[in-house]
Amino acid sequence: MHNNIELYIQALNSANCGIIITDNLQPDNPIVYCNKAFENISGYSYDEIIGHNCRFLQSQDRSQPERQYIKEAISEGKDCRVEIRNYKKNGDLFWNELFISPVKNDDGIITHFIGVQNDITDRKRAEHELREEKSSVERKIQERTKELIESESFLSSIIQTVRESLLVLDANYKVLSVNNHFLSSFKVTKEDTVGKNLFELGNHQWDIDTLRELLMKILPTNNPVIDYEVEHNFPYIGKKVMLVNAYRIEFEGQYKDRILIAIEDITEKKEIDRRKDDFLSIASHELKTPLTTIKGLVQLLQRMKPDGASEKYNETLDKVSVYVDRLNILISDLLDTSKIQSGNIELHLEPFDIDKTIRDTVDNLSVSAPSHTIELSGTTNATILGDELQISQVINNLISNAIKYSPDSNKVDVYINRVGNFVKVSVTDYGMGISSQDKAKIFERFYRAKHIQKKFPGLGIGLYISHEIIANHKGTLWVESEVGEGSTFSFTLPIMKNQ
Repeated sequence: MHNNIELYIQALNSANCGIIITDNLQPDNPIVYCNKAFENISGYSYDEIIGHNCRFLQSQDRSQPERQYIKEAISEGKDCRVEIRNYKKNGDLFWNELFISPVKNDDGIITHFIGVQNDITDRKRAEHELREEKSSVERKIQERTKELIESESFLSSIIQTVRESLLVLDANYKVLSVNNHFLSSFKVTKEDTVGKNLFELGNHQWDIDTLRELLMKILPTNNPVIDYEVEHNFPYIGKKVMLVNAYRIEFEGQYKDRILIAIEDITEKKEIDRRKDDFLSIASHELKTPLTTIKGLVQLLQRMKPDGASEKYNETLDKVSVYVDRLNILISDLLDTSKIQSGNIELHLEPFDIDKTIRDTVDNLSVSAPSHTIELSGTTNATILGDELQISQVINNLISNAIKYSPDSNKVDVYINRVGNFVKVSVTDYGMGISSQDKAKIFERFYRAKHIQKKFPGLGIGLYISHEIIANHKGTLWVESEVGEGSTFSFTLPIMKNQ
């Protein structure tokens, strides 16, 4: 039987169409399986897909009527076929022909849905072009010719004035053209550059195995090179850190298949970031020592209260202790941020019971936040290989945020379950929600949404730390939210093998 399952999985992974399976018995129908073709179509890896609802592929394009058709079909347990706009991980639009079928058990209960997906972008494009050509072939040719002439002149002006170094390569990585910013930035001439192979420029500063491999994949796969850092001692300009982005560009006729490379000098930015990180690290360490002393003195005062001390005296001392604890947590977060940035954060990997860790964290928070009901549901019976203290810190951060940013609600839901080979943990609040613009940056260091900066104190590092901790544990952390309708933060963690 085991061999049969492996055979079926191998067959599914050999299919050209994307195949996913969702668990209808779990809230929000999470994806519990996907084949290789689905990873290729969407651009996401298996680990990034598991646990999500299929709608994440529509990104912010949520007004499509097809979404309602899918929702109704799932609600009614019917087959469904739609053609819907989806978006790859890199943001590229693709048209998806989606077939959905329910799977029932012996009792007639729908336990899963199977989705079969085909990328029909080329077909859609061909249909659109055919409609255009049928309308007026002659007019299209004339307009296109005029557009190309104007575009060439317009783009040439932009390329020469843009404040970023740009190169255009042919399929053999020979430099066809460069803009003035490249020439001035690297203090070279066109004769030094145009007509030469990219990997032979200067003192072979671009001849890096990993960069060469990425560039060689651009034309056959259309996968861009995104934010690749090159630190090198360049001829004429010295040691610099350059950020490289490269894309495939297609022109008609003789200019087909070109590579556009954009190079940005981030040396100064990296140095500023380093200084800022050094300051954070030094300041946090320097503050930690006197704060620990103050904490000890406050505890000593609490134990040595004078006989007949007034109630105001006791309350004041207790408030001092509370605020010292808050300051201690803030400094600890700053130290964590500094460690993450410098790559010095340590992972103490030990097997632990994730269900117990979450229960203990929820129990502790329930005591410290009696104004909110934290409802825990679900179970995994799973063991995680990781740093239990750090995972507890993530859960603490997410639930604390849920309480903090839902002042008009008194309930937080925590749900845990298995999805494939992962544990999924979701924290749902019923507060103010998050806008799409803020969702894109919410896990960045020190980022805080504008509308909450004045209302709620904080530095915007809790979610950044949580995101990095989960990433270091080979999991993913994401948020689903609508303004005014609350938020759900979810993360996955791989389950230890042999379970």
